[in-house]
Amino acid sequence: MGRRRGRRGPDAAALTFMAAIVAAVVVAPKVADIVERHTVVLASAGVCALAVAVIAAVLAVRHRRRVHARDDARVLAALRQNALSPAEFEEALAALCRRDGCTEVRVVGGSGDLGADVIARAPDGRRIVLQAKRYRNGRSVGSQDVQRFGGTAHTIHGADVAAVVTTAHAFTPQARAYAAKAGILLMPAKELAAWESQTGPTPWN
Repeated sequence: MGRRRGRRGPDAAALTFMAAIVAAVVVAPKVADIVERHTVVLASAGVCALAVAVIAAVLAVRHRRRVHARDDARVLAALRQNALSPAEFEEALAALCRRDGCTEVRVVGGSGDLGADVIARAPDGRRIVLQAKRYRNGRSVGSQDVQRFGGTAHTIHGADVAAVVTTAHAFTPQARAYAAKAGILLMPAKELAAWESQTGPTPWN
């Protein structure tokens, strides 16, 4: 019995060795080929997914630009007719900033705005802070309004260019005196109309 087991041991080892060789020569290349094919497939799928994501992002940006352009055209048309609510007036100033090359344009007016209604970055990089005053034609902007803005425009909002832009035709002498000392630009209705029609300067020029 012991001798028979001894004879079978070497035979089994030889068969195991031969099977290993066959696996190495025949099976392993096939497995490697399958893995390679799957790798190519996965890589191709990854490239396709990335391409789809890029295209989706580009389309989203274009859509936002079209929406901005449509909304800007609407509020600017209403601005020319002097038919805007205070909130729409802020949007119109933001539209003018975008039209004239500003970036990072944001409408921030509302409760807790600390005097700023529109914040933007000028084409040359300066920080613009605008206070919008939507008043009736017969009313002038007083010094208290300008002073409130002057107290936050530079110190809180870090303005390089601070301007009060209004649909009113005038600022009071006191408002003008304070603005000159505080470095605040005042833009009444006539100058606003020139900015809108591109026949006059922007607040940052």
